[in-house]
Amino acid sequence: MGKFSFVVGAGIGYLFGTRAGRGQYERLKKAGSSVWSNPRVQQGVHKVENKVGDVARERTAAMTDKVAATVKDKIRGTRAGNGVHDASGGYTATPGTTPPRPTEPTPPIS
Repeated sequence: MGKFSFVVGAGIGYLFGTRAGRGQYERLKKAGSSVWSNPRVQQGVHKVENKVGDVARERTAAMTDKVAATVKDKIRGTRAGNGVHDASGGYTATPGTTPPRPTEPTPPIS
């Protein structure tokens, strides 16, 4: 992949760095097209496409599982794994954690 990036970069640099005109552009375009249509290059392109697709599917599945777990936790009433709201409206802390502290109104400033 490094050689391919170098060749592409060199080609683009040549294209923008030269004042040779349309003829050089056409020759460069033809050479790039020839490289792109090379079966070995296309084989590499397909490998990369397949790998990207596989990784995207894996990440999508992992993200979907995480979102589903978060939604289930919210529905059950957990609060970031620190405890559970029970049916009576109370809060039971998970062992080893402290329950949330009730907020008290701020006394007026006199």
